[in-house]
Amino acid sequence: MRCHLIFIILLFSGAFVSGQALVTNTEVDRKYLEDQFYFGLTYNFATNLPADVSQRNLSYGLQAGFIKDIPLSYQRNMGIAIGLGYGINSYYTNLLATQQGSDVVYSVLDSDADFKRNKIATHVLEVPFQFRWRNSTPEEYKFWRIYTGVKLGYVFDGRSKFVSSSEKIVFVNKDIRDFQYGLTLNVGYNTFNIHIYYALSSLFNDGVTGESGGLIEFKPLKVGLIFFIL
Repeated sequence: MRCHLIFIILLFSGAFVSGQALVTNTEVDRKYLEDQFYFGLTYNFATNLPADVSQRNLSYGLQAGFIKDIPLSYQRNMGIAIGLGYGINSYYTNLLATQQGSDVVYSVLDSDADFKRNKIATHVLEVPFQFRWRNSTPEEYKFWRIYTGVKLGYVFDGRSKFVSSSEKIVFVNKDIRDFQYGLTLNVGYNTFNIHIYYALSSLFNDGVTGESGGLIEFKPLKVGLIFFIL
């Protein structure tokens, strides 16, 4: 009889523990965060170019970083985020930059000029700030998102590079603006999201002119894909 009683107690105890575990495992996590890491690939357009300057080859950009998600609503579908990232950008044009003493002189390459590459390359420390909306839930990992905001950038390395069959010119271009900023928009569903960045600042410092005396103040427009990871 005592053995039967012990068995019944153990059986009910096991059922109680299992029930508690089930409740714990199915408890909704109301403190979940979204999209903490990002990686993006863009095509870089050069807008506001002088009339005789055109874009050449495939101008591209790469970006990656960490961003802190800060929900503002109980449903956690609205929030803000601030992050830190690293970007690499290339802009291929027919605008040739050459050094003459301490100055940088700009000229336009002819359409029949023999050269392989002529570009500006930048390495940027980036600080994105976003306003976020999404229709995620604690149980749903596939959702729509709209993230808009601004991105600040510090160019810690900016170079002009020209390569032809006979020569190669590479130098640090001091005319490239150190601090840059622009508007961002990220829209998408689940893994694939469209990323747009429009610069509000020129790639070059104020007052930089070409050989004809006109200002060079083109602004990058980046369009591509961005991937967010928890």
